[in-house]
Amino acid sequence: MRVFSALRSSRGGDATAAALGFVAASCIIHSASAIQFNSIPSPNLDFSQLGRVALAGDFDSISLYQFQGQNQNAFSTNGSQSLLTTFPNGDFDTLAQADATIQTMCPFVAMDGTLNGVVVGGNFTSLGNTEAQGIALFNPNDSSIKPLSGLSGKVNSLYCDSQSATVYVGGSFTGGNSSNAIAWVAGWTNLPFAGFNGPVTSITKAPSGNIIFGGTFDGLGNTTTPNKPDMQIVNIGTGDVTATNAATITGFSDPRNIICKTGDSDGSGNTFLLADRTSGSWQAEFPFGFNPTKLRLYNTKVDGRGTKTWRYTDLSSGGIMNMTYTDAQGNQAFCDATCPLPANNQSAQDFHFVNVIGMDGFRIDISDWYGAGGGLSGIELFQNDIYAFAVPEFNEPTCDDVSTGANSSSTGPWTQAPSGTSTSGYLTALLQGTPINPESAAVTFFPDIKQSGNYSVTVYTPGCIGDNTCNTRGQVNLTGLMGQGQGTANAPSPISTTLFQTNNFDKYDQVYYGFIDADSGSFRPSITLTPSANQNGPLTVVAQRVRFELLNSTGGLNGLFEYNPNQATINTDFSNSVVDRAGMSLNDGAAVNSLAVIGSNVYVAGNFSSEDSKISNIFSIGENATALPGGGLDSGAMELLVDGTTLYVGGNFTKTADGKTQDLNGIAAFDTTSNTWRALGAGVHGNVYGIVPITLNITAGQPETVITVNGYFDRVNGFGSNQSFAAQNFAIWVPSRQNWLENLGISTLAISGQLVTQTNVPNNPPLLAGSVSSGSLGASDAVGLSSSSGLNVQQISTGGSGAGIQRAPPSFVNPSSNSTNSTNSTRSRTKRAVSNLQGADVNGAATGLFYTESNLNISIIGGHFTAKSSSGSTVSNLIFVNSSASDAITGLPSGLDSASTFVALGTTGTSLFAGGTVTGRIDNADVDGLVVYDLSTANYVNPQPPSLAGPNVAVNAIAPQPSSSSVYVGGSFTAAGSFTCPALCVFDTSRSQWTRPGQNLDGQVTGLVWADQNRLLVSGNLTIGGNRTELATFDPGAQTYSVFNGADSLPGPVTALTAADSSYNTLWVAGKNDTLRASSPSYISKYDGSNWQIISPSLGSSTIFDLQILTLTSDHAQNPLLGNNQILLVTGQLQLPGFGNASAALFDGSTFQPFVLSNTMDGGAGTLRAAFVENPGGLLKGGKHRLAVGFVVLIGLAIALALIFLMVVAGILVERYRRKRDGYIPLSQQSMLSRGNNMDRVPPEHLFGPLGQGEKLVDSPRI
Repeated sequence: MRVFSALRSSRGGDATAAALGFVAASCIIHSASAIQFNSIPSPNLDFSQLGRVALAGDFDSISLYQFQGQNQNAFSTNGSQSLLTTFPNGDFDTLAQADATIQTMCPFVAMDGTLNGVVVGGNFTSLGNTEAQGIALFNPNDSSIKPLSGLSGKVNSLYCDSQSATVYVGGSFTGGNSSNAIAWVAGWTNLPFAGFNGPVTSITKAPSGNIIFGGTFDGLGNTTTPNKPDMQIVNIGTGDVTATNAATITGFSDPRNIICKTGDSDGSGNTFLLADRTSGSWQAEFPFGFNPTKLRLYNTKVDGRGTKTWRYTDLSSGGIMNMTYTDAQGNQAFCDATCPLPANNQSAQDFHFVNVIGMDGFRIDISDWYGAGGGLSGIELFQNDIYAFAVPEFNEPTCDDVSTGANSSSTGPWTQAPSGTSTSGYLTALLQGTPINPESAAVTFFPDIKQSGNYSVTVYTPGCIGDNTCNTRGQVNLTGLMGQGQGTANAPSPISTTLFQTNNFDKYDQVYYGFIDADSGSFRPSITLTPSANQNGPLTVVAQRVRFELLNSTGGLNGLFEYNPNQATINTDFSNSVVDRAGMSLNDGAAVNSLAVIGSNVYVAGNFSSEDSKISNIFSIGENATALPGGGLDSGAMELLVDGTTLYVGGNFTKTADGKTQDLNGIAAFDTTSNTWRALGAGVHGNVYGIVPITLNITAGQPETVITVNGYFDRVNGFGSNQSFAAQNFAIWVPSRQNWLENLGISTLAISGQLVTQTNVPNNPPLLAGSVSSGSLGASDAVGLSSSSGLNVQQISTGGSGAGIQRAPPSFVNPSSNSTNSTNSTRSRTKRAVSNLQGADVNGAATGLFYTESNLNISIIGGHFTAKSSSGSTVSNLIFVNSSASDAITGLPSGLDSASTFVALGTTGTSLFAGGTVTGRIDNADVDGLVVYDLSTANYVNPQPPSLAGPNVAVNAIAPQPSSSSVYVGGSFTAAGSFTCPALCVFDTSRSQWTRPGQNLDGQVTGLVWADQNRLLVSGNLTIGGNRTELATFDPGAQTYSVFNGADSLPGPVTALTAADSSYNTLWVAGKNDTLRASSPSYISKYDGSNWQIISPSLGSSTIFDLQILTLTSDHAQNPLLGNNQILLVTGQLQLPGFGNASAALFDGSTFQPFVLSNTMDGGAGTLRAAFVENPGGLLKGGKHRLAVGFVVLIGLAIALALIFLMVVAGILVERYRRKRDGYIPLSQQSMLSRGNNMDRVPPEHLFGPLGQGEKLVDSPRI
């Protein structure tokens, strides 16, 4: 059970905490919290000259890199989970990673209110790279991990009681002298009842103050001694057996003579003797561990010799063991350093260990002897534990009355691995295949069960660090038969479960609890381990051992137990407790999965029923056990979450037990005030096992609690006007809207993966656990980038329900999605992957542009996806958002194949040239690689250009020539129509004709950029006149190509190209390094006008799709690569040194800073393919907001005229003064008119002509 409480367990607590408590805790000012978040300085990008800015790629959630610790790593699918909190921007922050599941958490608060840390429990063997077996203490002040050592097994439930400063721990484990339940105060404290004989799954505190345990148990106490004890023999023969001071007599010096011997054949080859009158020792060390309970020694009688006194030393600890035995008078006796062995005894002498401890070796030290010297004629070692080892040699030998000891069999490519840091050697198999064949390897364990009864079955898995296989570990299936008569009503249930083997250190998983039949002539219990299906190689599978532990039972319980902490002894008359009585009223073998407290009632959920009380799978306990309305639920309830007076219930049910309340389907709400059930929509299609609260901004600036629903389901069911939508194992319910987040069309945080538990921590943000990836904005494939109110990414128009979604007109389609495992409510593209000529999959949006000419305002996105138009129809791969027509969303008319992919766009007039891997038939003519669309008529141009031809035609770049009717098209093709035209071809729109530019270019073109009207830069994998190059220049006037200066020094093909200045005399390029093809590392290089410089540090195996110089509002440190007000934007699938995955980065000339992080719907790392802007000409003109040349000239002219005017006025005043001083005689009108006849006129062009003689600049047509 989980509650919104600062001081309660994630699986136990009281009802005093309400949803508002969680919201308040989550809104704590982070700077005041012990968990600190370090913000990243703003990159100070200047978009003032660019108009609208957009990013296109393959993603479903996206965030700006704003805090240290943010990442875009995929969520784990190997069974490992993490301790999490949230950044102020909503993204999840990983505080510590576990190597397996985290089941439960609670804050450990002392009675004075001091926070001692957060207790974390689960099935892990390490947390935050610290070895910790199932439980640890997390310190939020410094994120340190303290293992709470002493438990072996799995922790399912915690309850932190701040009133007594006690942590109650439940699960499937052993520790101290307890099983499955124990307490931690300042250390481990055994509870008075020594735990339970079955697993504990939930703990809570009753209104009375007593502690309630729930689980699958029927009695108190620890394991029991079998009625046939000491029946498993330790295989001494597999050990390394040595001796000191052995006799030199032939046939008596080998210490292995006495292994698995009964003393009946005392003599040569069957007896070990020491040298005459000398003390000595017999020693054995093993590749596995064991817990001995009995030692059987056979004394020798050869020539009157024999051992008189001896001692047993544990080689693991060096300690001398205390033993008990029956003396000659039949009395029990004790010994340690000098244990006696009778002379001439006709049978063995048994010695039992007083303390049972684990070891992997021992030594028998003989200190005194009979006759001439000591010796032995047989030795056997026994234990109560029943083990079956994967390594056959470690299993029981056939000695004495053991006819068929524990053993195993295997098939497949198994090899034996040494124990290393593990408890024993094991089998390992490295499997190949895509996918792995589940039948390619198997190990079957056969225990030697002498006594029928209730057993706990535990599978031991060695850690992956010891054998360096963590990168190839995966999942295994475990199946088994536990009893005779399978298929009959009384037969024990067979085992069928799946385990992850990704643990860093040794772990122990209980896979069965229940009755097991003893071996018989017709039946023998078995467990088989095989690799799970649907895994790809290489996969390492390991098999070590399985333990069968016989359980004791006091009886009288059935899944529930009420414990009074104030009583030192336990009253086993359980009828005095209403809780214990409630458990006993249920069917035998009841399984309690979750407990919750609201007001004065305790709510119990699980798998059970009661005919007398009409209870099914859930009920409440007040003064008595009471059925909930409808008799409960029609199938098992797995999880409870308290939100004020509402109880959320998750499980595998579909309706109430009486069928009157339908559509519950895995998740339901019970209103404890009105005593009524309420459906969450119509539930999910599958099972729910986890309900975890988080906070989201459903209304801007007003965070509220929402409910995350986790389990095994593939969709959320439709209800009312809301259609069903895909949701792989994760969905979010918004209580304030009584609807699923996906149905609300709200721009908010996106989460993929699963959450398993949550707890509030005093003076800290809430802690969560699970395996998730997230983005501060849920959006698919295209977003806006704005700096108007601080740099942020913006959701763009969905064309769907979208009410309240932030729009940045014109906007891009993002209708309702079939995406899975994701919370974004506005995703709609169904993305398909196809391979382009560079070998990368195109999935999602690949390119885009803003068209603002001819009185049109249209945003265009191309790629490989499907979307919904404004009319509700499905459009594919190229969409138009027409802001000049009320943001109408349309696609291309019919004619193209749905598998087409667009990666390049260009316009001339109102004609849009769109290229990629495009195929279809338009107006009865085939098209391949390119299509032309008229933006003014919203239809294809007729006729289309003649189709491109060649194997695997693909267009990668389109570059209309400035002030021309020519459109240059580059890619992978050999001809255009009837013209031979490899790699680069020109279409003249005035003549509707293809021509070949130049005659000596071949290869594949990846990029085209006009430096000016007479200089085209061409990048790719090129040959010019038979000479290979990565970058060339084409002169359209001379129709000639030339290798770009120094391009032959580039290490591989160019995949991205951009100018470094407005004159295009300096460049940036990126590509793949041919010289290191094995790892395909990327490179970035700068051309400074004369030389190329490879940028360091390298981005390794990154795939770089786009480069662009951006300007800044404030300068960075001076360096030779970039101007002080410039920064380089790099987009793609990036691997940044010292950081990891990123979708975009900023390079300031010395370091790469993460900029944009994104993820896909399945939690994988996202990709950014392109950044594009409304005003491409402003890309190299920003920075300090410099005025254009024309404005500078006008301002200069105005200043000059003003100065001239002042000088003229001053001159007139001076002249008037002079004339007044000297006397003034006015001219006649006739004289004045006659002077004008001699004046010459100055042509205006002589005055203003020089202003037009400056160099004309050509703006970049793309970002």
